[in-house]
Amino acid sequence: MSAISLDTTFPDRTRLVLLYHFCRLKLPAIRLSFEAFSRHLERTFKLYLAKQQSTPAHYLDELYPLDWYLCCACLEGDNAAWETLFATRTGRSDCLLIDALRARAVRFYPRDSERQENAVHEFWTHLIVSETASLPILARYDGQRPLAPWMIRVFQNWILSIQRQKGDFDLLPDDDVSPPLPPVSSVDGRWHEAFCMAAREWMGELADQELLLLGLRWRYRLSQREVAHLLGVHEGTISRQTDKLRDRCLESITKRLVVQGWTGDELGELALTEMESLLTDEPRMSADVLGRLLAAKGKSVPPLPASV
Repeated sequence: MSAISLDTTFPDRTRLVLLYHFCRLKLPAIRLSFEAFSRHLERTFKLYLAKQQSTPAHYLDELYPLDWYLCCACLEGDNAAWETLFATRTGRSDCLLIDALRARAVRFYPRDSERQENAVHEFWTHLIVSETASLPILARYDGQRPLAPWMIRVFQNWILSIQRQKGDFDLLPDDDVSPPLPPVSSVDGRWHEAFCMAAREWMGELADQELLLLGLRWRYRLSQREVAHLLGVHEGTISRQTDKLRDRCLESITKRLVVQGWTGDELGELALTEMESLLTDEPRMSADVLGRLLAAKGKSVPPLPASV
């Protein structure tokens, strides 16, 4: 795309130069030439015009410049941009974008950790290489909404499109900010909310050692033997601690629900469908917190699973 074409579409060149240098100042590690910046600006404005009529000035007024700049740099293959995208935070608990995607995968594929991990991994592989004749995922972003919520919504739609052969699913508009998914279990919705509240209260009572054990087993997907080796204890110790932690969890949550009138069966169904997404959203279970707990013991953080 030539500079003449850009100047014709966006005649206020001073504004474009200021926007470019603003992005460079805020994201100094990311390298995007002004030529590439101009080319992507022309391209994304045309994407936006295909959905609704607008003026160049209005498009720039509504642009999320740093998210847009990051996305364009990823499309240009900038390694620092990809590292920044991997570290993007989102959600009420400020969790990693990758964890927010995993939480959605848990809702779509409850009790199937392999399909959950595969869904997230495959989605990332299609960000710049399209699985069909359509545009790659990141090339569809026009910068008119925050990038992370947009990616979560696209991820949900991507899974729904895969599942359409199994039933009737309505795709959600990509332009909307992604809300929480509804519960997938047949249990009454009231008890989903009560269970989530009780589980969060229980997690708030955990000691650092218990958080570390839970994080190593869940977030880092370490086996009991691997956790024992990392912490320098016997595998049987980790097994007993894990069993006690599970029993205390169910006992604590059950007591809280009984007080509210729970008369149902054991909480196995709710625990299987809800706990992983709750752990994902728990601030004390973030990779940063777990890293500090390990560092206090003189241990280093293990690598995250390959799909993350």
